[in-house]
Amino acid sequence: MAYIGWAVPVTEAGVVGVGVTTRTWLLLGAAAGAVLWAGGPAQAAPGPQDRADLAFHGWAVIDGDRMDVRLTPRDHGPSAVPEASVRVRWSVPPAGAVTLPQGCTRTGERTVVCGTGALAAGEAGQEIRLSVRLRVPAPEVTLEVETAWNGGVADPDRSNDRLRVLVLPTGDEYSF
Repeated sequence: MAYIGWAVPVTEAGVVGVGVTTRTWLLLGAAAGAVLWAGGPAQAAPGPQDRADLAFHGWAVIDGDRMDVRLTPRDHGPSAVPEASVRVRWSVPPAGAVTLPQGCTRTGERTVVCGTGALAAGEAGQEIRLSVRLRVPAPEVTLEVETAWNGGVADPDRSNDRLRVLVLPTGDEYSF
């Protein structure tokens, strides 16, 4: 007799055994307990008190082959957000290794994700500063800024946390 999946007994003929052993019940119970403990299906859905409107405001500038981005997360409430993260994506890939601030990580050739930390309702978070050298001089760069994780709260207005900004290499700051 062999076991498959969640320790369900299988006979040599490939038919699930009729008798359920104590071991099978113990393994099924332990697996179900692990799912519940890890916040699985029994976790309650966010209620009306767990809503927060996340937004990102800032600016981007291209000066030569360098692009600087400054953005500030803001929680317009009504609830606080325990932790969130923002995804920043460039249409032109940065050159080579990119030095990132603490709390940020490169997740792709053109993408960085940064944690915002806890955000109090009605308050702005810490400014995130990114500076990259572009692989090739570009006549324009499209910068995408969006919420990657909202801390598990419901965001009723997703329009202000998904932005696309066209930045031209003029040395001027493009606000968003």
